[in-house]
Amino acid sequence: MLSLDMLKIVCAVEDESRQAIVIAKQRAKDVADEACKAGEEAIEATLARAKSEIAHLMRASDQKATEQAKELASTTANKLATLRARGERRLEATAQHIVERIVNS
Repeated sequence: MLSLDMLKIVCAVEDESRQAIVIAKQRAKDVADEACKAGEEAIEATLARAKSEIAHLMRASDQKATEQAKELASTTANKLATLRARGERRLEATAQHIVERIVNS
């Protein structure tokens, strides 16, 4: 009878060991699932921050380009006005010169 008791104890220990293995595997799966979920959430948050930063940089770039275009347009308009005034003065001088040549001939 002693060996039957020992056999029952061994069987009980084996059952407990199997249950412990099943529980450990389930816990390991749960931990792995949680880690995957946390990783996916971190990736989504990083993508959202990156998209936000890109949008901000695009707005800043557009604003800077607009300011530079306005500055260039202003500079160009000033140069055009200067050239136009110089051209008009030269035209007047040339016309005056032509009139003097006609009168003096």
